[in-house]
Amino acid sequence: MLNSILLMMQPQEGAEANPLMSFLPLLLIIVVFYFFMIRPQVKRQKETRKFRESLQKGDKVVTTGGIYGKVVKIEETAIQLEVAKDVVIKVDKNGIVKDMSDVQPQK
Repeated sequence: MLNSILLMMQPQEGAEANPLMSFLPLLLIIVVFYFFMIRPQVKRQKETRKFRESLQKGDKVVTTGGIYGKVVKIEETAIQLEVAKDVVIKVDKNGIVKDMSDVQPQK
């Protein structure tokens, strides 16, 4: 089957090569790149943006730097996190990675 496809792609004697066939491998690479690299990244970015917009006071989160904390106050572009008793830090919203409420505690 593959041999017959390759034979059809080769130019016949005396005939010009089809320009579409010369660009076909490049087009296939672009399509594969889109579906395996670009599309999942865009989906992940949408989910992260949706998560950051849905944050509420009391949510447990992790920052990009690995700091675990609980949301105390939400501002327009920043969030105040309580990282220890009476220790509150201000973190940019883009620095919040994920919600830790569904993670099992480690022993």
